[in-house]
Amino acid sequence: MDTLGKENGDTVPNTETLKLLSKLFDVSINTLLGSPRKMICQCCGMPLEDKFISREKDGFLNENYCKWCYADGKYMYSNTEDLIEVCVKNMANDEFSADDVRAYLHQILPTLDYWKRYEELGDDGAFDEFKSALIDEINALNIDGMPKLTKLNALVGSYVNLEYRLPNGESVKFLDDNATYLGNQLECEFGGDRCFGVLANMDFILISTYEENGTNPELVLYKKR
Repeated sequence: MDTLGKENGDTVPNTETLKLLSKLFDVSINTLLGSPRKMICQCCGMPLEDKFISREKDGFLNENYCKWCYADGKYMYSNTEDLIEVCVKNMANDEFSADDVRAYLHQILPTLDYWKRYEELGDDGAFDEFKSALIDEINALNIDGMPKLTKLNALVGSYVNLEYRLPNGESVKFLDDNATYLGNQLECEFGGDRCFGVLANMDFILISTYEENGTNPELVLYKKR
């Protein structure tokens, strides 16, 4: 086996071998090496545990980004303001206000590799065009009671993979817990305690309703694209 070198008599596999071992055992190279460095997402600044690390199309881990910022070879964000608004919703709490979180992110994001190299790493707006076309397609469905969709955010499957009961009594989940999707939550125009959930990718559109914290979900539409 080729090695990178020896330290304290221990053989360290080369980079390609480490990548294969990382994919085989579903852990980061950093973990294989005993976690010698603290990893953070180079798009949003989030500390990276193995379960949050993004993947390439071939299944290999990309240790530079979290699942929310990069998935299947695509970057999920093309401007810092959209990213900040999503992060504020998830990070603000009793200890740190929305303004505190927003100020912190305005300070840290420009120091991260993705935003420093955005012109090099960006896709010339191709992903934004895809999201815009997808939003138009979803709005054209004219779902009764669902307000106009204006934005799609990156959502990891394990957080939104609700179980739906079908007319035949069978309960099914439609998502992959490890995949990243585009979606949003919208309040029903008719009021009440149910919200609309929108999820989509290049292959399908899923629309459902549910109560607080995703309870009592009902499937409204599942459409192949």
